[in-house]
Amino acid sequence: MENGCDILISGGGIAGLTAAATFGAAGFKVICVDPMPPITGRDDTGADLRTTAILQPGRALLQEAGIWDHLDSHAAPLRVMRIIDAGGDLSEPRVIKDFNSADISDQPFGWNLPNWLLRRELLTRLSELDTVDFRPGLATTGLFTRTSTAQVTLSDGACITARLVLACDGRDSPMRRAAGIPVRTTRYGQKALAFAVTHDLPHENVSTEIHRSGGPFTLVPLPDHNGRPSSAIVWMERGPRAQALQRMDTDAFEEEMNSRSCGVLGTLRLASRRSIWPIISQSAQRLNGERLALMAEAAHVVPPIGAQGLNMSLGDLRILLELAQARSEGLGDATMLDAYHKARHSDILMRVKGIDLLNRTSMLAPRPLRDLRAFGLNALYSLAPVRKTLMQMGLGVK
Repeated sequence: MENGCDILISGGGIAGLTAAATFGAAGFKVICVDPMPPITGRDDTGADLRTTAILQPGRALLQEAGIWDHLDSHAAPLRVMRIIDAGGDLSEPRVIKDFNSADISDQPFGWNLPNWLLRRELLTRLSELDTVDFRPGLATTGLFTRTSTAQVTLSDGACITARLVLACDGRDSPMRRAAGIPVRTTRYGQKALAFAVTHDLPHENVSTEIHRSGGPFTLVPLPDHNGRPSSAIVWMERGPRAQALQRMDTDAFEEEMNSRSCGVLGTLRLASRRSIWPIISQSAQRLNGERLALMAEAAHVVPPIGAQGLNMSLGDLRILLELAQARSEGLGDATMLDAYHKARHSDILMRVKGIDLLNRTSMLAPRPLRDLRAFGLNALYSLAPVRKTLMQMGLGVK
C-alpha cells in the first residue's frame, strides 16, 4: 500500500488492531503502525498476561467486523459477576452477592480472553484484509494537519497522508501530545499484579471480585489449563505492598494469594509469571482535534474494575464507525469529529468518575468504612430494579 490512506491508526495494541480490522472490514483503506511488534505467545518474553472481558455490545461489533469467528472457541463466558466483601475482622467472606446475566439477558455478560491471544487472532484477521497495511516497528513522530488532510511522520522518515488520524497509542499518546490536547490524571498509589492460576474447584463461569482493603482481588474465568480449572487474576494493592508481592518467591506468593482469595476456588497455584503496572484514572479534555480522533487509552484510562477498559474503547470505535459510514465523503472533517466528541465524552466522564469511586471504596482500610461498604452492597443488591439497572449500565446498554 502506498503512503496514503483513509485512516492512519497510531498504535497497534488490542484497541488499535481492532480498529484497523473494523474499519478495514468496512472498506476503508487503513494503515496501522506501532513501535513494538505484537507479542503473541503466552510464554514469550514481554507477553501481556492480562485478560480482557468483551461484553455483549462489544461482541456484536466484533462479529460485524469478522473478528469474533477467530475468538469464539478461545473465550470463557462470564455468566455471573460475584462481589464478595471480605473486610471484616476475620478477613473472611461476610457479604456475597451474585449479579446473574440471566436476570437481564439470555446471553452471558461477556467473554474473557487473554490479551496475548487477542493480539494473535487480531493479526490473523488483519492478514485476511487487503484494505489494511499493518506496519509494526514504526512509531508516529509528527503530526501536521490541514482542513482537508493530515500528514503523519513515521520513525523511518516516511510521511503518511490520511483523511483521519486515529490515536490508539496509549495513555502517553504522541498524537494527543502533538495536537496539544490536555488530560486530567488521578494517581492512587496503587499497582496491579496480573497472572494466571489453576485451582481445585471449577469457576462455573463466575467472575469473582473480592474486596478487603488496598483494592479488589478479581478472579476471571479462563479455559482449562493443562487439564485443570484456570482463572486470570488481577490483584490491586497499594504500591509498596504490590511490589513486595511481585518480589516474593513462588511458595510465599502462593501462600499470600490463597489467603487473599478467601479459598473461594480452593487452593490456587500460580500458572504464569507475574506482571505489574501502575493504576491511574485519566481522561482527555476533548476527544478530537483537526483531522484527529482520540480513542482507547489515548482518550481514557480507568482502573481494571467492571471490565470497562476495552469495552469503553469499543464504544468509541462503534460511534466512529457509524459516523464514518454515514459521512463517507466527510471522513475526518470537523462535523464528524465534533459529533464524535459530543456522543462519547459525557459517557466517558461518567464511567471514569464511577470507577474512581468504586476503586476508592475498594481501598478502604478503617473498619467503620469497610462496614459501610458492606452495608451499601447489601442495600444495592436487595433492590431488584436497581440491581438490574446497574448490570445494564455496566454492559453499556443503558
